[in-house]
Amino acid sequence: MSIAAAILPVTPFQQNCTLIWDDETKEGVVVDPGGDADKIQEAIQQTGVKVQRILLTHGHLDHAGAAAELAEALGVPIEGPHLADEFLLSGLPQQGARYGMECRPVTPDRWLEEGETVEIAGHEFAVLHCPGHTPGHVVFVSTALGFALVGDVLFQGSVGRTDFPYGDHAALISAIREKLFPLGDDIQFICGHGPGSTFGTERRTNPYAGDAA
Repeated sequence: MSIAAAILPVTPFQQNCTLIWDDETKEGVVVDPGGDADKIQEAIQQTGVKVQRILLTHGHLDHAGAAAELAEALGVPIEGPHLADEFLLSGLPQQGARYGMECRPVTPDRWLEEGETVEIAGHEFAVLHCPGHTPGHVVFVSTALGFALVGDVLFQGSVGRTDFPYGDHAALISAIREKLFPLGDDIQFICGHGPGSTFGTERRTNPYAGDAA
């Protein structure tokens, strides 16, 4: 059983909405549908993916803005993020108004906690609560697959912004160093913006969270 992924940059923020599925069964998930629901649905149709659920890493507009619309259209549940991001999800219409985007509020079918798991394409992924960018940000990781979805916690050569309300730079760096890097240098990740990387590369070279920072 192998998995495939398609990265779909959405919204003017070019957020990496990610469609992940099992090659054999075609069962999969949509991670962080921040907007452009039509584009996401077109990719689902083209790939033939049978979407089982929508997963959210956190409650910012560019990651969750189309979640309610897509969940309704597909008839699937929304899982994540952590309850601490409830204020962001309920405030999505206000977030959208600042950028001229229409968004519906989101109430997840399941809030996620540290230590729980979610199913992605037939594989079990651990849920890690990694606050700092937002209070309720979560990361999905499978050490068996050597693969993680980190949202806006960690980027190639950078880390998530913490100048938002309730941002906490120290908490963010702590989560990266204490929860992500110890999982192994070879783990590849898809992040919320830009190209992915590996935990090892970022541990060695990241100017904000790496060994030399």
